[in-house]
Amino acid sequence: MSGRNDIETDFKTTFYEINMLLSKPYIDYLSTPLHISQKSTYLVVQYRKFSLFETQSGKLIMNIQSHIADLDTPTGVMRTYIHRPVGDGKYPTILFYSEIFQQTGPIERAAKIMASHGYAVLVPEVFHELNPIGTVLGYDDAGRDKGNADKSAKDVQGYDTDNAAMIAYTKKQAWYNGNIGAMGFCIGGHLAFRAALQPEIKGTACFYATDLHTQVIPNKPGQHSMERLQDISGELLMIWGKQDPHIPAPGRAEVYKKLSEANMVFTWHEFNAQHAFMRDEGERYDPQTAMIGYQLALNLFSRTLHQ
Repeated sequence: MSGRNDIETDFKTTFYEINMLLSKPYIDYLSTPLHISQKSTYLVVQYRKFSLFETQSGKLIMNIQSHIADLDTPTGVMRTYIHRPVGDGKYPTILFYSEIFQQTGPIERAAKIMASHGYAVLVPEVFHELNPIGTVLGYDDAGRDKGNADKSAKDVQGYDTDNAAMIAYTKKQAWYNGNIGAMGFCIGGHLAFRAALQPEIKGTACFYATDLHTQVIPNKPGQHSMERLQDISGELLMIWGKQDPHIPAPGRAEVYKKLSEANMVFTWHEFNAQHAFMRDEGERYDPQTAMIGYQLALNLFSRTLHQ
């Protein structure tokens, strides 16, 4: 353990916090549990003498810095929010795609969760051509109607040039370590899937990706995302809610069949959860299943972006 910035302490934490800590790439060790007890709905585990370290900068990856980059694309300036660990280390990059509402509070918090595990996370404004810079739509009927209208107005190839712009920007940054993945929720799950067409993308986590089984997103002949499977070289993680009316069982079955027939490298998880179960606002939020979702994504990126 020489050369590491080791910290030893005693603490008591919830099972959720233990699991989130265990997924961090800078865990050194945890001693044997001293005590396990059930209190209310929480499993409380008491550990002692654990060590955290971050090998590149010698600092703990606990705090996040956020900043903005306005990137030029063929269809206009795309504001991109960047969340990454404090310090000057080099980290894998995750292109993180929002729902139709752009970077809302839940999306920002989700991006920061991923960043806190040692990633530089880029969140683009997915409908930058159709809204003023900095637009955030509300989780209400007006926001939903506008977001769905934007989704139906932007050609799918517009996201390809957005992805190329973010990748080109990332490659020039001092914090970039040479590995890029993608992740997203709702339409963002589809856009993460679309990002996987880029050869630089080594792992992609798609959460309840909408419209892979429909023609809602405009596309030219041969350009539907499911018609471009041969261009995906990285591993896919596909996560779904079985009670999601936007991607019903026949739609999920169609996507699974095509991925299997194309011999894609992917894992597939269906949960008893609703659409948007990762969003930490509203009645559809499922914290326990969301925790599992983050763990699955972190597992994927720990294998594909740390090579």
